[in-house]
Amino acid sequence: MTERTIGAISKATGLSIDTLRYYDKIQLVTPASRGANGRRYYSDADCEQLRFVCRAKSSGYSLEEIAKPVRFRRSPAENRTDVRDLAASKLEDVESRLKDLTQLRNELRLLLNLCSQAQAGCPILEHLDDGNAGT
Repeated sequence: MTERTIGAISKATGLSIDTLRYYDKIQLVTPASRGANGRRYYSDADCEQLRFVCRAKSSGYSLEEIAKPVRFRRSPAENRTDVRDLAASKLEDVESRLKDLTQLRNELRLLLNLCSQAQAGCPILEHLDDGNAGT
């Protein structure tokens, strides 16, 4: 088993040292072992756990949401239903945001088109002044 310093783990995972300390502080991951000098040392398993967190974060999960699957990894077969429910909930959230983003995209296209045809004023600013933005 290889033990690495926080600097080496930072390079290996792409996470900043401050982020690693924060994850340790909020107990998102198993706390790093400490040497007699108080330095944090990370094992290969710690590194893999941190990579898991990075992959989950890049998949759109919040740190709060990531805490659950980090715990679920300890016994995946027993937690399969919970993991599936978490993924289903995330999918619903993503689909809702996609719907909102699609509506916003269509609204911006319309406003840009109106702006290019406007003889006076600014349809974009008028829209924002009307209080209809985002509705």
